[in-house]
Amino acid sequence: MMFADSHCHLNYKGVFEQQGDVLARARSRGVGAMLNISTRESEWDAVVATAEREPDVWASIGIHPHEADQHPDVDIARLIDRAAHPRIVGIGESGLDYYYDHSARARQQASFRSHIGACRETGLPLIVHTRDAEEDTLAILRDEMQQGAYTGVIHCFTASAAFADAALELGFYISISGIVTFKNARDLQETAARLPIERLLIETDAPFLAPVPHRGKQGEPAFVADTATFLAQLRGEPIEELAARTADNFFTLFNKARA
Repeated sequence: MMFADSHCHLNYKGVFEQQGDVLARARSRGVGAMLNISTRESEWDAVVATAEREPDVWASIGIHPHEADQHPDVDIARLIDRAAHPRIVGIGESGLDYYYDHSARARQQASFRSHIGACRETGLPLIVHTRDAEEDTLAILRDEMQQGAYTGVIHCFTASAAFADAALELGFYISISGIVTFKNARDLQETAARLPIERLLIETDAPFLAPVPHRGKQGEPAFVADTATFLAQLRGEPIEELAARTADNFFTLFNKARA
């Protein structure tokens, strides 16, 4: 049985210093694929280096909406140029975060559109972060889709059921994190229970959001097995089936990793 952690940060402080042990623990629990996500340009080289060194780790390049103000020069051309690396299989995470507003909303939106443009040009999937910005996120995704098809995933999904339906209509995948195991996540649990298995991914967002029974600890990719177990029980599916389908979905969406 193999799990795929579709979103983790293996080069973040607290994880990077023990990266070898973190990877060993993940593999011991059946995690056979991990996507190491970048959030700022200064991380790109290190994130890619980990993917070059570890055969079951791949990389993304992107600018988190929190960092958009600090990266006005990261445009479509720069993203396309870096995305040519064989271990880079996705663009992002990018999107909109109106909860913290660490960057101006107009700058977040412009950066988001640049990432989508890079996805359209490269054929790589978009990794979307959205928080308290459902309306604008969906408006941009729809508007950009009219300009040319692209694909992607709504990472660490916590949005409304209506947003999930809209994202699925656009052809997106939806990734469920350890938040689904939290007691106060009833709305998310209801949505996760009915998501089509062929569009479902799982993730840790490590080092954040450790699932039950690890709440309060630093998250790591090994914990994706706990999220998967909870999700399988929630959906009434055998854990073997959910693991296999979400792993297959990972390689279907991030098809450059399959090569």
